[in-house]
Amino acid sequence: MKYIRTENDFPYLNDSAVTLGKFDGIHRGHRKLVTQVLEQKQKGKTAVLFSFDIGSQMIYTSEERRHLAEKMGIDLFIECPLSENVRHLSPETFIKTIVLDRLHASFIAVGEDYRFGYKRAGTPSLLKKLGEDQGFQVDIIEKEMDGGRKISSTTIRKELEKGNMERAAALLGEPFFLEGYVEHGAGIGHVFLLPTVNLVPPEDKLMPPGGVYMSIVHFEHTAYRGLSNVGYKPTVDGSFLGVETYLYDCEEDLYGKFCRVDFLHYQRPEQKFPDLAALRRQLLDDKKNGEEYFKKEVYRSDSL
Repeated sequence: MKYIRTENDFPYLNDSAVTLGKFDGIHRGHRKLVTQVLEQKQKGKTAVLFSFDIGSQMIYTSEERRHLAEKMGIDLFIECPLSENVRHLSPETFIKTIVLDRLHASFIAVGEDYRFGYKRAGTPSLLKKLGEDQGFQVDIIEKEMDGGRKISSTTIRKELEKGNMERAAALLGEPFFLEGYVEHGAGIGHVFLLPTVNLVPPEDKLMPPGGVYMSIVHFEHTAYRGLSNVGYKPTVDGSFLGVETYLYDCEEDLYGKFCRVDFLHYQRPEQKFPDLAALRRQLLDDKKNGEEYFKKEVYRSDSL
């Protein structure tokens, strides 16, 4: 898959199927749109995911979304910053100068509430009319439902902010995750507590509340059950947000390796303890609770 981040230097394609949106979470509703362009890919079109960068904390970072798009079969992932120039393009100009003249889209898929162009004046019905006038197909996809509610990134954000990881996973279509390279910690865990692998989330990554989570940590060819702490380590340091994960049944040196942490269940909030001994006692309790959690087989993975 090819990735491009630009607000003006868009590639010239021969024939493409494009889906447009923010795609900050690539949730179940977004996947319906991706499915439409992948069907067109089978007909020889280039499958394009065109995402607008809203510039705030995202459910998934640019790199995480790239990995998801590639995994789903997208050929070209375009990330377009919402600069002043882009914001002031009229709906008609945006479609003609970028989507048609550069991407040569013959098929466009959008959600029923999609808005585009200056002052969000562009609507799905306008896009449909442009398609009829200029000879490209438009599919307007109804919102994916979860019971009686429409699935949206806003709803997922609210669930994440409350630590409702199971609900977030149900809306996303898979567990919420964090990707990154394992960094060196302070070494305190190996000496006094439980050895962990450490990740530092990017500042633009939306994270759930500080505390302890049951998790699955995926490396290139292996996955481990884990116990992840999200927070500022108030008992030890408290200077930056980190994710420390104790891995069950793992004694490998994983420093510098790329991994993905799936957050399955919020166990308890972050706490400040009077000393390391008290922290150790709590972590041992957390470890035992994690063992009980995984014994129930509430989460299954083909890679485990």
